[in-house]
Amino acid sequence: MPSGAGSRRTGSRRHLPATGSAGSERGHEMTESVSQPPPASMSVVPPGAAVAPGAASAVPVTGAGAADVVVAAREGPKHKKAGREPGERSGRRQIGRRSWWGAVFATPHSLGLAIFTVVPIVASLVVSFMNWPMLGEHSWTGLDNYRKLFSDQTFWIVARNTVEYVVLYVPLNLVVSLGLAAWLTPRIRHRHIFRVLFFIPTITPLVANVVVWRMLYQPDGFIDATMQSTIGVNAPNFLADGTWAMFAVVAMSVWAGFGYNMLIFSAALDAVPDNQLEAAQIDGASAWQVFWRIKFPAISPSIFFATMMTLITSFQVFTQPFLLTKGGPGTETETLVQYIYNTGFQTQQLGLASAGAWVLFVIILGITAVQFLGQKRWVHYE
Repeated sequence: MPSGAGSRRTGSRRHLPATGSAGSERGHEMTESVSQPPPASMSVVPPGAAVAPGAASAVPVTGAGAADVVVAAREGPKHKKAGREPGERSGRRQIGRRSWWGAVFATPHSLGLAIFTVVPIVASLVVSFMNWPMLGEHSWTGLDNYRKLFSDQTFWIVARNTVEYVVLYVPLNLVVSLGLAAWLTPRIRHRHIFRVLFFIPTITPLVANVVVWRMLYQPDGFIDATMQSTIGVNAPNFLADGTWAMFAVVAMSVWAGFGYNMLIFSAALDAVPDNQLEAAQIDGASAWQVFWRIKFPAISPSIFFATMMTLITSFQVFTQPFLLTKGGPGTETETLVQYIYNTGFQTQQLGLASAGAWVLFVIILGITAVQFLGQKRWVHYE
């Protein structure tokens, strides 16, 4: 075996058989070659020892009672130099530029939100603790505005009126909207035209709706004339009678607001999978069972959203009672927002008006929180 080979055998001597003088000489040379010690650049690793990566030369590994095996050491992994690739740096620059341009375009809207929304909200909270007339000196009063607000009988009357309006308006709006959306199934011909027609009152300016409904409610208006011609009875004076005034406001509000929820429910019903409806029909389910057991759970997130938005807007109602009845007769149709408006701009008590606004905010926030906590029982997200 040549002495410069990549692997060597060390250890006990072995006498190779030879015939004649030539064989004896070859055996002697091979014996001396095998018995030579390893060079200084090579080290003998004892049994069980680990070979460190990165060794440059072959390392003999000895084993007990067995021929020694020379194992070539592996080179250690080459580590990349620190730093980013040019393509990665270029991509990060592009992302940075896009983020910068996005911030530039969002700045006007953010400034408008801060100036016209955030600052007035914070200012109204501060003003609610102060005596702040429209003209004159301002002074800090602490909780006096809130005490005065809760001791005012008119405040509790308008709060009751607001709750009455919400209790009447929200269910009617949702029932009418959901009923029309369920009727506008794909089987109805020209249903897209009906959708547009039902949505027209919602996009019509509220002032125009109020003008039309005032004409309908007049003693000699359309409703009165229709009742006289059909049943021979005069219609009550809806806007001047305290018994009917709130119902008149609610009816006008439902007419002006049902189109928005109708579109939401109609889109949600169109998204119900057809295979579920077909399976229910094959099983012999009635139309009511299909709606209540399949469609209603499927559109429950949309119903929850519509309910929350309708509740919030109904607590903030102002235009309908203000333009139809001016809050009358007396205070029968005056709401919390109208009370806040009269307190701030009629009697010029901005501090008391701000306190009323924050009380209304807390009421809406509390009702919204209760709704979100209760949605887990009947809202099904898939």
